[in-house]
Amino acid sequence: MIVTTVNTDSAPAAIGPYSQATISNGQAYVSGQLGLDPKTGEFVADDVESQARQSLTNIKSILEACGSALTKVVCVDVFLTDMNDFATVNKVYTEFFSVHKPARAAVEVSALPKGGLVEIKCIAAI
Repeated sequence: MIVTTVNTDSAPAAIGPYSQATISNGQAYVSGQLGLDPKTGEFVADDVESQARQSLTNIKSILEACGSALTKVVCVDVFLTDMNDFATVNKVYTEFFSVHKPARAAVEVSALPKGGLVEIKCIAAI
């Protein structure tokens, strides 16, 4: 099995010992993305809507660097620090996944890195 590591300047650098994505067996595994600005490494804003939009934008950029696209996503995991933000994140999510609707899970967690409000990861076909 060949595993390829993918990193792009179009998304924030990893904040730990991991890569933005790995490719194996025709699939891209995108690491959890916070709503961080790729240029500054800081959150784009303090609200969940802005962070969710940036998280998905980062995922889109990483998928493109993998040779994939949002339309090839098969599974998404969403982590929220407050399940009351579920509807807001869904609204943003439909901006990116309107026609194509991959399988998805959304869970509430006690905390996210750097104090983020939402983190999203996915698996996509290449």
